[in-house]
Amino acid sequence: MANNLLQSPAHANAVPFSRPPTPGVHPLQVGFCGLGAMGYFMARNLANSFKSQLPPLFVYNRTAAKSQKLLTEVGASAVKVADSLHQLVTECDIIFTNLGNDAVVASIYNEFEKALAQSPPTKVKIFVEMSTVSPIITSAADKAALVVAMSGDYRSKKEVAFLLVPAVGRKVIDLGGNVEKAPTLKLIGNGLIMGMNELLAETLTLGEKSGIGQQTVYELVKDIMPAPGLVAYGNKMVNDLFDGSVGFSIDGGIKDANHIRRLSAELNCPMPTIDNTHRGLITARAIHQAQVVAGTQQWDILDWSSLIASSRVAAGLNPFDSKKGTGVVRED
Repeated sequence: MANNLLQSPAHANAVPFSRPPTPGVHPLQVGFCGLGAMGYFMARNLANSFKSQLPPLFVYNRTAAKSQKLLTEVGASAVKVADSLHQLVTECDIIFTNLGNDAVVASIYNEFEKALAQSPPTKVKIFVEMSTVSPIITSAADKAALVVAMSGDYRSKKEVAFLLVPAVGRKVIDLGGNVEKAPTLKLIGNGLIMGMNELLAETLTLGEKSGIGQQTVYELVKDIMPAPGLVAYGNKMVNDLFDGSVGFSIDGGIKDANHIRRLSAELNCPMPTIDNTHRGLITARAIHQAQVVAGTQQWDILDWSSLIASSRVAAGLNPFDSKKGTGVVRED
């Protein structure tokens, strides 16, 4: 059932479970719902890992073009497109979902519930919810380098873990039976990325305002702290690459910031860095919406790295165009 790479030393300790029993006469049918920025890569890597070992991956996306794109990329031997959510949930044993927000998650699972009420299953189904997308992680998903946090039923985790590693991820972290633990860890990780982005935005702005220049500061970041997230988002900020249609939208960032702030309030654990990040995201969105009203916007959707607009405006700089109006002369 699992990819042979699991036998290699590189993956020997990647999964904290023993291997599940070999499937019987009827191999598992796996489905995937949600082919967004991250889900597409995950589904593609799963499909490729199933070749000659499991039936083609069943996929469903509300925008059918995404499903057809995946089918074209990996072929009919690896992917089969479901006609409906009803077909996906009734014909699959394991269903992965990777969706955009809470409302979509609730809607999809309500449809699953209705479908299963109409066609009661004859055996247990496993649902693997992987939403609340981490933005910069899309590149890790593309390269099958994710770290997968799992919580919930032990036997289900055991079954799913060997599907995911190494096809989609490089390691599984088992967080026990409480299903809330995995999404909580995911929020904590997203909070780390958010706080990093806020500090990066402030630092680049200070570099520009001081006359050093944001590009020089960015080069310093790459030399002394070359973390993938810092490098990727630093590049977006320095080069004003704020098109959210090809990145992670600012609305998605605000959604995650709200989730983290709610969690920190419930646990009486202040996170002022996330509060500042939330302020920066809201400010950038407000500036952009004013431009939309005036018809002067450059992008229809903002990438969340545009939160640097808040720092720039506070420092008297142009929010989205770092080449305009700095008023800073570098002394040589």
